[in-house]
Amino acid sequence: MDTHAFFRDRLLAWFAQSHRPMPWKAENDPYRVWLSEIILQQTRVEQGMPYYLHFIERFPDVTQLAHAPEDEVLKAWEGLGYYSRARNLHETAKFIAGELNGVFPNSYAAIRALKGVGDYTAAAIASFAFGLPHAVLDGNVYRVLSRFWDIETPIDTPKAKKEFAELARQLLPSGQPGDFNQAIMDLGATVCTPRLPQCTSCPLNSECRALRLNKAGELPVKSKNPVKKDRFFLYLVVNYRQQTLVQKREGKDIWRNLYEFPLLEAISLPADNQEILQCLSGYFFDGQLPPGAEFSAISKPYRQTLTHRRITAIFGEVNFSSETPESTFHRSPFENSKLVSKSELKKNIAVPRVIDWYLQEKALTLRLI
Repeated sequence: MDTHAFFRDRLLAWFAQSHRPMPWKAENDPYRVWLSEIILQQTRVEQGMPYYLHFIERFPDVTQLAHAPEDEVLKAWEGLGYYSRARNLHETAKFIAGELNGVFPNSYAAIRALKGVGDYTAAAIASFAFGLPHAVLDGNVYRVLSRFWDIETPIDTPKAKKEFAELARQLLPSGQPGDFNQAIMDLGATVCTPRLPQCTSCPLNSECRALRLNKAGELPVKSKNPVKKDRFFLYLVVNYRQQTLVQKREGKDIWRNLYEFPLLEAISLPADNQEILQCLSGYFFDGQLPPGAEFSAISKPYRQTLTHRRITAIFGEVNFSSETPESTFHRSPFENSKLVSKSELKKNIAVPRVIDWYLQEKALTLRLI
């Protein structure tokens, strides 16, 4: 039996009957294909779909996306995480609109050269939008191929990338590259899942080596997990004349160009509320609050896990009298902050997810001191 032909034919037959309906499927508009692929990088379909629909409504073509302010793009992206994707999306839109006269490149090499586009995304755009014969290689594909062929090469190694890329290339039908790529990803997402794979309903089960050897739960293999560093953020939430202070994160750290409250990063989590108050007042006010100001509440810890970081954030709210001079917020360590209304913070300013959680839940979670 030609195992490659079996895999290819069974997979395409299954896809014709069982593919997931999604708004970007069967699209030949490269802008929409590119947008969907960037959104779905490191994001589940269920989470990414409403963002895709919102972006298409708000920025219906690459030119309108290019002309939008970065803060507006980041606000539209708020909640998806990995904000470098949004910044790269915006930069690429400006490049296509300005340097390419709004025409999306139509070769794999030119697509791959776009900012924020890697091997997988370039292959997806090339095959879905232009019908070019380039095989995709993402987590779903690694899982399906490693189980079907019982491949134990750790998928987080250069050797595996070459091995799986060559196998995917051999399997790719020249006439249906887009359908095949979508089919293998759909199978991995809905049937050959990381946990509890539905092997009995898999169209490939009769020849799957992992199923035969009872190894589906062991594959694919990874050689290592990323080491996560703990970071502790103490935020000062200023209440002043119906406004609050925010500052933009800059440099090469996490959450670049997003806004946050004035921040003190601690080397460890404070032991109790009293220590939190001492840290905040000591850092921001030299240990003494201005006359008429008082801390009103301390939040519970909020935790967010990133690829290489575990963030624990605590928010301390301080109320300032309307008589407090605004110059109080122009000195160090507030010199890079600005006062904004609460409505502007909610509607127009993009913040990290951990701050969004706090803003949504603070009425329930703040504890009076």
